[in-house]
Amino acid sequence: MGSHIPVIAGAILATRGWKPLRRLWFPIFFFLFMVPLPGVLVDALTAPLKRNVSEVAEYLLYTAGYPIGRSGVTLTIGQYQLLVADACSGLHSLYSLSALGLLYMYLMRHRSVLRNVILGAAILPIALGANIVRVVFLVLVTYHLGDQAGQGFLHGFAGLVLFIVALLLLFSLDSALNLAAALRDRGVSADVRAHL
Repeated sequence: MGSHIPVIAGAILATRGWKPLRRLWFPIFFFLFMVPLPGVLVDALTAPLKRNVSEVAEYLLYTAGYPIGRSGVTLTIGQYQLLVADACSGLHSLYSLSALGLLYMYLMRHRSVLRNVILGAAILPIALGANIVRVVFLVLVTYHLGDQAGQGFLHGFAGLVLFIVALLLLFSLDSALNLAAALRDRGVSADVRAHL
């Protein structure tokens, strides 16, 4: 899969030249998200992500007064035991949300380097936070509606909730940065008028 990127870039360079290749740098770069993560990297990242997600989910639910306990990556709530599986670690959603976040930044074309750096740096914590929301949602569904509900339609629906929460957080952060920039510009304009 990774060979597609240099082949496409080389074909564009050979047939059209440097200018079209420079214009198409982002779509070619975006092909990186088509390349599957190496198994060694997935194995190395999955275990700590699962442990962190289960610890935070346990803490949040315990603080909210739910009868929850944890052993490793297994959460026990009421009579139910839920294993935070590899798929629930958040690695794949982190990868997908990184792609969507970078695509959003590219489409918005903000000129401020600082704003782009803040948005780019926020993708990771937003994706991790959204995954924790997903796990907490599934634990609560299982606790209140039973194991069938937690493993059925609502389990798949939780993935959709994950993406909605993450994208809303990213859009909200971008809006807050836009508001902060507008207030800063308005304050600078007022200072300039005051000095005149």
